[in-house]
Amino acid sequence: MDISKKTEDWEADLGEQVRQLRLRANLDQQSLASRAGIGLSALKNLESGKGSTLKTLIKALRALDRAAWLETLAPSVSISPLQMLRTKPERQRASRPRKQRSA
Repeated sequence: MDISKKTEDWEADLGEQVRQLRLRANLDQQSLASRAGIGLSALKNLESGKGSTLKTLIKALRALDRAAWLETLAPSVSISPLQMLRTKPERQRASRPRKQRSA
């Protein structure tokens, strides 16, 4: 993952991917915007990387039948095997109370 990439670059890359998906589906911008229930200008902004909302991205991907693509953006968090090895096992017994020292 390229963490040095600027936000604008990410927007442009995502927009280009949406554009390519639209073209593969043989849809013009107006048809996709209508199918997605978004404005034409919102779709144009998304595809050009000029800023868009997450809602617009989700609606466009659903209309392109690519909603599953969103799940790859943020996979659910799970515990790693290494982390499981580092955790202490649950206690099986209580320890005896410690004797208090007199001062």
